[in-house]
Amino acid sequence: MSAPTIRVALVDDQPLFSAGLKMILRSQADIDFIGEATDGQAAVQLAEASAPDVMLMDIRMPVMDGITATARISKSSSRTKVIVLTTIQHDEAVVRAIQAGAAGFLTKDATPEFLLAAIRTVHSGHSVIAPSITNELLRDYTSADQGNPAVIEVLSEREKDVFALASTGLSNAEIAANLVLSEATVKSHVGAILSKLHLKNRIQLVAFAHQNGLLT
Repeated sequence: MSAPTIRVALVDDQPLFSAGLKMILRSQADIDFIGEATDGQAAVQLAEASAPDVMLMDIRMPVMDGITATARISKSSSRTKVIVLTTIQHDEAVVRAIQAGAAGFLTKDATPEFLLAAIRTVHSGHSVIAPSITNELLRDYTSADQGNPAVIEVLSEREKDVFALASTGLSNAEIAANLVLSEATVKSHVGAILSKLHLKNRIQLVAFAHQNGLLT
């Protein structure tokens, strides 16, 4: 049985970049390019009208920026997952996009292979951050030199163990191996952690840990 088709939309106001990206997307048998927009307001309208599975979103655009658009799309649709595509690697705007509900962050110089893998990963329910963004992004997100463990007292002891490993970016399989648990159990714990801490995804979990000084 073939893999399900992933419906992808693009939001960017740079014609040359958009043209190249559309060629890449249209070359994939499992990706259906369904439309594009050149500003955030049009992106929200496109999401409402077409409900893409994944939307590739620039940050700095006219009319409405990509962060505001991401927040509106995330609030109105549980189906559409937003991947931020940006030239920004050290900017508060990227951090704010975490809170807006973005499921991924890539730089515009990412390889086609990495971009396509990110689209498929996000579509499968996971999150993606480009390695080149991670250190700068999380350093900006850190707000305290000392840890604030009280913020995770709502978690059980096992959930704290899972939280500690997940906050370093480990996958469910890697966490399961470390704690000698099944992947299904780890997935259940991660879901409970996100719910208790009022976080939307694992990207926010990592940022939350850094913000509260919970990584050693």
